[in-house]
Amino acid sequence: MTISPRENTISWDECFMRMAHVIAERSKDPSSQVGAVVVDTNNVVLGMGYNGFPRGIEADQLPWEREGGFLETKYAYMCHAEENAIYNANMSVKGGRVYSCLYPCNECAKTIIQNGITEVIFESDKYHGVDAFTAARRLFDAAGIKCRQYVSDWAK
Repeated sequence: MTISPRENTISWDECFMRMAHVIAERSKDPSSQVGAVVVDTNNVVLGMGYNGFPRGIEADQLPWEREGGFLETKYAYMCHAEENAIYNANMSVKGGRVYSCLYPCNECAKTIIQNGITEVIFESDKYHGVDAFTAARRLFDAAGIKCRQYVSDWAK
């Protein structure tokens, strides 16, 4: 009797997007939980991250509000998932791919470009028309970064 390898395994895209969702569950943000995973060309995970305040800052030290003056909202203090995945990498991410639950903003786009990532795979594009995300698209286009949306049956 010959044993054959198992069929119907999940794709690498599915695997890494699931990982992005799992790490997103670490976020203490009451309104948005985003995760990201950076992988190399051999599909080895280099770094993972989620949105939250910088290391050493407790979750109750700064505001979580979404509206109000800049200094009274989370936006002045938050590190995004894509940034954290790159910061948490244990080696260069040059030539790698980033998987993110959400299309990256312009600030994350700059970090992605500066660190040599060549492809962005995202799931949600819910802020498509917002200026920061339009700027990110322009940055990615200008830098030649490939972007594609991943749609999976498991996330529905």
